[in-house]
Amino acid sequence: MENIQQFLPYIAIFGVMYFFMIRPQMQKAKKEKKFAEALKKGDRVVTKSGLHGKVFDFSEKNNAVIIETGAGKLTYDKSSISFDMSAKLNEPEEADKK
Repeated sequence: MENIQQFLPYIAIFGVMYFFMIRPQMQKAKKEKKFAEALKKGDRVVTKSGLHGKVFDFSEKNNAVIIETGAGKLTYDKSSISFDMSAKLNEPEEADKK
C-alpha cells in the first residue's frame, strides 16, 4: 500500500501534463490536418511566414499548394499554411464591426 502512495504524486503530475499540454496539442494537430485536407481552389490563406494569397492549384505529387499572390504564383508545402491565421482572415467582417 505504501508503494502505491509513493507513486501517486508522479501519476498526478503525468495526468495534469497530459490534460494541459499533450491532449490540446493533439487536438490542434487534428484540426490543422483537417484544415489542410479541406483546402480548395480559391480559398484565401496565410502561410506561417505571413504570406497572404489565394489557393490557385494543388500539387499532389509534392503534397504542396500553389498560392497566387500579388507577386505571382508560389509553391508552398501544405503544412506551411497557418490554420489560425487563415481562420482569422476568413472570418465574416460583420463580426469585426460589433
